[in-house]
Amino acid sequence: MSVQERKERERANRERLIVATARELAEQQGWDAVTTRRLAERIEYSQPVLYSHFRGKREIIGAVALEGAAELAVAVRAATAAADGPRARVTALARGYLDFAERNPAVYDALFQLNNGLPYAQEDTPEPLKDAFAALLECLGEVAGAGVEPGLYTELFWASLHGLATLTRAGRLPPADTEQRVELLVDRLAGL
Repeated sequence: MSVQERKERERANRERLIVATARELAEQQGWDAVTTRRLAERIEYSQPVLYSHFRGKREIIGAVALEGAAELAVAVRAATAAADGPRARVTALARGYLDFAERNPAVYDALFQLNNGLPYAQEDTPEPLKDAFAALLECLGEVAGAGVEPGLYTELFWASLHGLATLTRAGRLPPADTEQRVELLVDRLAGL
């Protein structure tokens, strides 16, 4: 291995460590607790080393969001893979999505609540974000209905799930009724 390859590997490892540490700190204490100073202390590198990888907290949040988008796509696909029939797949998608949001609140915030500097629904949208949407579209596109553009339908269903996730987490909706909400969403919006 050349010196250059070793340096590139070390740089990639440092970057993964920064992202993992930011994510861990955010999940434990919230995004307000994530500062370059605290990250530098936790990973035992100087702040200039952090800035050599990321221009600031917003880019770190963006890196966590991209990682989270990839994980969300995997979670949604895994949830729908074993389901048999359109209704079961859509219900599994909804449950998988809401479970992901509940289990990963800081990652979910990085994806959808915080300024992460990432372009959404544009030509230059990063592939992990496109793939997360594609994971939803793969399942929801089949139930969009005649004359309904599958992408728009998927956006509407996703917006509904996002509302359920954020309102439940904020204590605006009682968590005990989540299953009933999922069933109602599938019944009414998916017509299944």
